[in-house]
Amino acid sequence: MKNKSIIVKAFIPVLICVSLLSCKENKKEEITQVEDVNYLEESKEDFNQRMAWWREAKFGMFIHWGPYSVAGGEYKGETIAGWVGAEWIMNDGEIPIKEYEKFSKQFNPTNFDADAYAKLMKDTGMKYVVITSKHHDGFGLWDSKVSDYDIVDFSPYGKDILKQLSEACKKYGIKFGLYHSIMDWHHPQAQAINEPNYNAGEKDSTLYNPEFPKYYEGYLKVQLKELIDNYDPEILWFDGEWIPEYDHENALDLYQYVRSLKPTIIINNRIDVGRQGLMGMNKEGEDFVGDFGTPEKEVLAGTSTFDWEACMTINDTWGYRKSDHDWKSAKTLTHNLIDAAAKGGNYLLNIGPMGDGTIPQPSLDRLDKIGKWVKVNSEAIFNTEKLLGNYQQGESIKYTKKKGQSVYYGISLVQPKETITFNSLLPDPNSKIMLLGYDEPLEWEFTEGKGVTIKVPNTVLDQVGKTEAWTFKIQGKEIEN
Repeated sequence: MKNKSIIVKAFIPVLICVSLLSCKENKKEEITQVEDVNYLEESKEDFNQRMAWWREAKFGMFIHWGPYSVAGGEYKGETIAGWVGAEWIMNDGEIPIKEYEKFSKQFNPTNFDADAYAKLMKDTGMKYVVITSKHHDGFGLWDSKVSDYDIVDFSPYGKDILKQLSEACKKYGIKFGLYHSIMDWHHPQAQAINEPNYNAGEKDSTLYNPEFPKYYEGYLKVQLKELIDNYDPEILWFDGEWIPEYDHENALDLYQYVRSLKPTIIINNRIDVGRQGLMGMNKEGEDFVGDFGTPEKEVLAGTSTFDWEACMTINDTWGYRKSDHDWKSAKTLTHNLIDAAAKGGNYLLNIGPMGDGTIPQPSLDRLDKIGKWVKVNSEAIFNTEKLLGNYQQGESIKYTKKKGQSVYYGISLVQPKETITFNSLLPDPNSKIMLLGYDEPLEWEFTEGKGVTIKVPNTVLDQVGKTEAWTFKIQGKEIEN
């Protein structure tokens, strides 16, 4: 019995070893299976499932921030001209790398408060954020292991901004996303070869750098893996795809690579080369990768079967520019949000913090007003879809529909006068029509060929108070006009 016991015990390590080897083989097989997934052939069902939260979110914050925020659009005492002026100052001002690095050395955002940033998003009603991990100037807002040109190693600040913000966003329930530039004016293997210090941003074959493949494999991809591994972003928002070295084959490879690192991540269409200018949607007739279109500084003119997001500024520039005082009103910004939602798109509204991390007060003032409107009218924006027919009535009325329900919203961009008529909606018999922000149902009548007319007394408007738009909630169905 004693000898038998010893024999049994002797076999235990062997069994454990065999078990571990088996586990390792199974794990290896699982990893191989994941790597073998072709994300370029994703089914429509899987795509819809991956995009579901983004489609419901509707409203996000864009943040352009880096050494250019220190410059504030000025170089050697002069305001640098250029249509994007601030974040493109290195290019537009033809600033040599060593000169531009002086701004990077001064980038010390001691007023940055990640918690306050995330809370601002939450209070404004935003559901996600996209921040510039690296813009075209090549400077990183995280501690990259393949570069010293970042916030931790190169600036006096010495702390990882992305880590702070990603953790704060998690606390407030904000989905975290990253903007990342494909081109890089600072990296020697990515610089245009006949330009001394910068890339003019045009697909000119004479600017082609034969070292770009080394940058692509050994730097761009490596940094993207760092970002996904360390910050677990839900969105990767690419830009700078127009350089001559980058083509459709690169895009196919990069899309597959990023999805293999995180299969659920959502990627914009600027990972490929099919985008048509600032309209941001892909050219027809070719199969470009990317999950959503990116209209820039404009809401798409109409609806689209392709997912899209309007990225827009609060004033004129993306990054902070001292001379840019052309602030859009809170009403205009709110109307942009409504317009995007009515057309089935998302709205990504940008802020450009100063070099010290302070968000300009005019931005805060406008976000506060938008947030107050969203708090009352959120159900007309989030988790909604566009109507099958008209998404608008004239220039002053927009429509949205609660996803999967027969609940409609007529949103008036101008204050109603005693009555308002929605000609695209038929309320259910004896149903209640509500004005969001007012507690009692409103009187209404339906007229064939005209639509539903709702009484809106001044006493009702007084209770709702001053607002950017008035939202009427109607249970019923859409009328084909």
